[in-house]
Amino acid sequence: MGTVLITGAGTGLGRALAHQYAKAGHKIVLSGRTEKNLLIVQNEIRENGGNAEILICDVTQTASVTEAMRQIGSIDILINNAGLGIFGDLSEYTESQIDQMLNTNVKGTILMTQMAVPKLREVGGRVLNIISTAGLRGKKNESVYCASKFAVRGFTESLVKEWKEESLSATAVYMGGMNTPFWSETDHIDDPSRLKGPEVVAEKIYNEDDGRAEIFVDR
Repeated sequence: MGTVLITGAGTGLGRALAHQYAKAGHKIVLSGRTEKNLLIVQNEIRENGGNAEILICDVTQTASVTEAMRQIGSIDILINNAGLGIFGDLSEYTESQIDQMLNTNVKGTILMTQMAVPKLREVGGRVLNIISTAGLRGKKNESVYCASKFAVRGFTESLVKEWKEESLSATAVYMGGMNTPFWSETDHIDDPSRLKGPEVVAEKIYNEDDGRAEIFVDR
């Protein structure tokens, strides 16, 4: 089994993916900005007999990503899971909120992938970009979020073509809303508890992670 680097691994789907891949015998590198959350997940994995390390990294900052890659020996799978959603009518968005979403969802995914490629190329590795169904169609009060996810979709589809003659692979992952802390600072979803748990989504992603171009949990 290889090394799996997961961004946004401290909570939600990132945490669930970390447990899923660790259970299968992979070494997990838990990446994120909040050390406390990463340590909790690391302890959970170790208590279950798995292997996990933590790596503090802000995917929006080139220097931070560069340093993170310097610290990692090898990467077999990169899962770009870190993401941010701010919802509302277009007129309500501030420039800062627009920057936050585009920097995290788009720039962060591009930077992590770009800088991981040399390590991935050494082992014929793969990249999974967590996009959500917001990358498949527009949604009310999600204009900027959808714009960021459509961008990641285009990025991923382009990598599939760019790497066609290589051993590298890129996968776009589409899923609907989940019951995670993603919704903790918004009333965009009235009752997140009615949504599926991230563990179900993580299991499906793992089971279909074979280098295919797309994984559809929801459409």
